Amino acid sequence: MLYDRDIREPLFQFLENQYGKIRILEEKRTGRARADIVMVTEDSIQGIEIKSDADSYARLAGQVKWYDQYYDANTVVIGTSHVRHIEEHVPEWWGIITVEETEGTIDFYLARKPKSNPKMDDRLNLGILWRPELVLIQEMNDMPKYREKSKAFVIEKILNMVPTKTLKRQMSEVLFERDYTTIRDEINEYRKEHGKRPRRKKRAKRKSRL
Repeated sequence: MLYDRDIREPLFQFLENQYGKIRILEEKRTGRARADIVMVTEDSIQGIEIKSDADSYARLAGQVKWYDQYYDANTVVIGTSHVRHIEEHVPEWWGIITVEETEGTIDFYLARKPKSNPKMDDRLNLGILWRPELVLIQEMNDMPKYREKSKAFVIEKILNMVPTKTLKRQMSEVLFERDYTTIRDEINEYRKEHGKRPRRKKRAKRKSRL
C-alpha cells in the first residue's frame, strides 16, 4: 500500500516531466481546506490533491469546493484502490493521475488531463499573492501604487487593468521568485511604509503537562 509520503517526491519528478518548468508549494491554505500541492507553471497556478490507498473520500467534497474557487486547474492523484469510483467524486474538469507500485518502482499514469476550471474566483486566485507581490505586479504594469488602499481594492484594480494572459504569466513569474526566508521581512517593511504594525512571529504553543 502506498502512502502520501511515498508518493510526493516521485510525483514532483513526474509533474516536471509533464509540464517542464514548475515550482511546487506544499500544504497551502486554501479557504477552509489545505491543498496538498500547489503547482506553479509558466502561466497557471494548479491545485493537486493526493488520495493514497490509505485515504478515504470523506473530506474530498469539501476540498473540491475550495480548490475550485482558487486554482486555474485541479488534479487528483489516486492510488489504484480509488480508480473505479474517482470520477463520481471530482468534476469533469479535474485531471486524474493514478499511481501504483510495480516491482519497487512507483509509476504514474495521466488518466485524464485537467481542463480550465470554470468555477475559479479571479479575486481569490490573485489573492494567493502576498501584498508585496501584488506591488510587483503593479510595477510590471506601470500602475498607480494605491498605497492607502486595501488588498481587495488593489486586486480589483489589477483585474480590471491587466489582460488575463499577461497577468497569468506575471503571477507565475512572481511565485517562481517567492522566497520564504525573506518574505516576512518584506511584509513588515511594507507595513512600516504604510503606517501599520509589523507582524510578530507566532509563539509556539506550550504543551500541557498531564
